[in-house]
Amino acid sequence: MADAAVRLPDAAVEARLARLDEVLAGLETAPGPALEAVRLLTEVYGEALARVLDQAAEPLRAQLAEDELLGHLLVLHDIHPEPCERRAARAVEKLRPAVRERGGDLTWAGVEGQVARVRLSSGGGCGSGCGGGSADVLEAVRAAVLAVAPELESVEAVTEERKATPAFVPLSTIKRRATPQEAR
Repeated sequence: MADAAVRLPDAAVEARLARLDEVLAGLETAPGPALEAVRLLTEVYGEALARVLDQAAEPLRAQLAEDELLGHLLVLHDIHPEPCERRAARAVEKLRPAVRERGGDLTWAGVEGQVARVRLSSGGGCGSGCGGGSADVLEAVRAAVLAVAPELESVEAVTEERKATPAFVPLSTIKRRATPQEAR
């Protein structure tokens, strides 16, 4: 087994993924079997990952799914062991402290159809926008959720319905009955 010390740091992995995106974009217009070779190679690696998951005991499956790079690969191959709703909820929870630092709050509201729902609220000094606007926060949430749950089509903010403040009605007005003279 390879030594963990020779693993690529996350920044190097991200750089390679960015370069891979560039190369794949170029392949889409290239003539010949190159794109098919990439597709077939991806399918074979996906099958290999699925077989690893099939053989792994639950604690290892959870560890593999929690690793950011492996989690993305499992999603890419549609073999992630967690449902998309749970992955999306965890992404929202990871962003919650940053939103709170900006004076707002962020909570998971669930999935309706193929749409993730989050509740964004302003508090304290957040006002109309949490240091750049709630639109910026929603866009960050959208990117994070769709990165871990691309099966979802979109992410929307749900608004709190304002509840009417109950009016105070003194009990004496309810209990009081009209006298025969008042009824005339």
